[in-house]
Amino acid sequence: MIQPLSYVHPGAKIAENVVIDPFVVIHKNVEIGEGTWIGPNVTIMEGARIGKNCRIFPGAVIAAIPQDLKFEGEDTLTVIGDNTTIRECVTVNRGTKDKWQTVVGSGCLLMAYVHVAHDCIIGDNSILANSVQLAGHVTIGESAIIGGISAVHQFVNIGAHVMISGGSLVRKDVPPYTKAAREPLSYEGVNSVGLRRRGFTPEKIAEIQEIYRILFLRGYNNAQAIKKIETEMSATKERDEILAFIGESDRGIMKGYMSK
Repeated sequence: MIQPLSYVHPGAKIAENVVIDPFVVIHKNVEIGEGTWIGPNVTIMEGARIGKNCRIFPGAVIAAIPQDLKFEGEDTLTVIGDNTTIRECVTVNRGTKDKWQTVVGSGCLLMAYVHVAHDCIIGDNSILANSVQLAGHVTIGESAIIGGISAVHQFVNIGAHVMISGGSLVRKDVPPYTKAAREPLSYEGVNSVGLRRRGFTPEKIAEIQEIYRILFLRGYNNAQAIKKIETEMSATKERDEILAFIGESDRGIMKGYMSK
């Protein structure tokens, strides 16, 4: 299923049932899993590891070297999980010796013109809408949705199940389960619709909402809010995940709710 007008390096490992359309270039040290489709004019460079049943649309460039002047040619990877769709003209760069790899999880959708820079980690089932731009070392949790034409600063962490409004400038960390919008980026509530769709119970959503009321809506500073959450709310997976995210934030978290 490899078209004769494509070039596949003899050292590349291509599984069964992979379809490679015309004018594709695949370099050495590349692995592609079963059932994946590589559309025309795609370039897959050294260090790519692409999973099963992926779809990569025309013009995408996977595993180009980092756009980082500190990169010294080290042997790094770009890892794409199973069942991920990469649309037209997406670029995903290799890692540096910081994390040694750039990772896009399974079941993800990267829409047209998305850029994923070196050492980014994107969790499973996340969606990056058209023209989202990730600087280096960004981490995104599972099932997050980043609106189109958003730009994410290097080293920013975005939690699981987050929804970020289109056109956002993301300079601070965004805690899990939240919605974020406006300029500067601010808390806009809990992503309750997304959580319901993913099987969270009304009771669990209410618990998460109460955590963020204490953190963002009741006038406490972060230290006061964290102490109140720890002392007044029972330990649960979600509570502890939120507190750990905030405690580990190097850039600081986004602002609380801002009235119009």
